[in-house]
Amino acid sequence: MPRLLADLTPLRVSPDFRRLWLGNTLSAVGSQLTLVAVSLEVYKLTQSSLYVGLLGLFAVVPLVVAGLYGGAVADAFDRRRVALASAAVLWLATAAIAAQAWAGLENVWVLYALIAVHSGAVGINQPTRGAIIPALVGVKLLPAANALNMLTFSVAMMVGPLLGGVLVAQVGYAWTYSVDVVTYLAALWAIWRLPPLPPGQGEDSGGAATLSPRRRRVGLGSVIEGFGFLATRRNVRMTFLIDLAAMIMAAPRALLPAIGAVLIGGGETTVGVLLAATALGAFLTGLFSGPLGRVHWHGAAVYWSVVAWGLCICGFGVVVYLAAGSELPDDGGATAWLWPAAGFMLLAGVADSVSGVFRNTILQSATPDRLRGRLQGVFIVVVAGGPRVGDLVAGGAANIVGEPWTLMVGGVLCVAVATGLMRWQPGFLRYDARRPVP
Repeated sequence: MPRLLADLTPLRVSPDFRRLWLGNTLSAVGSQLTLVAVSLEVYKLTQSSLYVGLLGLFAVVPLVVAGLYGGAVADAFDRRRVALASAAVLWLATAAIAAQAWAGLENVWVLYALIAVHSGAVGINQPTRGAIIPALVGVKLLPAANALNMLTFSVAMMVGPLLGGVLVAQVGYAWTYSVDVVTYLAALWAIWRLPPLPPGQGEDSGGAATLSPRRRRVGLGSVIEGFGFLATRRNVRMTFLIDLAAMIMAAPRALLPAIGAVLIGGGETTVGVLLAATALGAFLTGLFSGPLGRVHWHGAAVYWSVVAWGLCICGFGVVVYLAAGSELPDDGGATAWLWPAAGFMLLAGVADSVSGVFRNTILQSATPDRLRGRLQGVFIVVVAGGPRVGDLVAGGAANIVGEPWTLMVGGVLCVAVATGLMRWQPGFLRYDARRPVP
């Protein structure tokens, strides 16, 4: 049994990683509280789902722009200082969100502006923290470290939205935001305790630190240099392409409200159960991630995880198709089809998490330290932007063929495109973590 559980070696051997992981765990839950509470406050102020949807626009655009340039900043300056400065901006933005609630401003445009600042800081902070991890734990422990980070993310996704709704209902917006203000201090403290991490100091070859001349040039040319590296490194590039295939072809999130309203029933409760099932799958992956550290064929692991994701989404579509022929309960509840649907979403969460662990590990280990920040920035952009494009594709397809067929065809296309990518670049299936080739 211990061999199945998460490998805690990174926490034992690296005090810096341990502090960072604990700080991120607390702050991640707090961040989810704020995101949920802001959505609820915007709806309270406007009584419009459109205005709530605009939050995504104000969040994604700064995240994409800052993610690309933030990675370049992380490659040009001491990463501890970059992480600390961006974390300080994050904390100040959260404090300002809490302050507007305590002051009773009730201005939706103030919330939009603060969320934009918050997302811009995330766009710098996340690539920087991703580039820091190899220097803290070494290349060999990257799968275990990434699995532990996935565990943190899944816990935050499960606990944060539920706790956020409860706190808003019980103590109001100001106190809910204030919880995030306090918990984020743990992340600031953890970054403050890190040693200096100048660019070029990393674990490029199994643990041997290497130094390269410090670069302080940050601009469009620096960003283009990162994309130039990506264009010539097939295995690193494939981690982005195969993830985009999964997220664009088989993204179910935009279809869940209609599934809950008219196909399975249960409305918002059904949507919550299905999202929670996906998060639970990610949590279980992190909890029982011990075997992942013993996998060396990371490319093959990514491919089969994406195939599993596509098959799970297709299976989810089959369940929704069968549920569409059932009568909805008169009390507004869900039909019995909810539980097999949740089962497929749980398995999809497992597949997505395994893919994420190995994709990030390939990116971190096969990229030279001097470029890790920029490639982590591209990673953030893909992770943030891919699902949004997938939502658009799924929503448009559902208007033509309906939700069940969109899910079934999308799942099959995901598998087909992933397989086509492997035929195009068969070397990705042979990617061996013991001999990382970008």
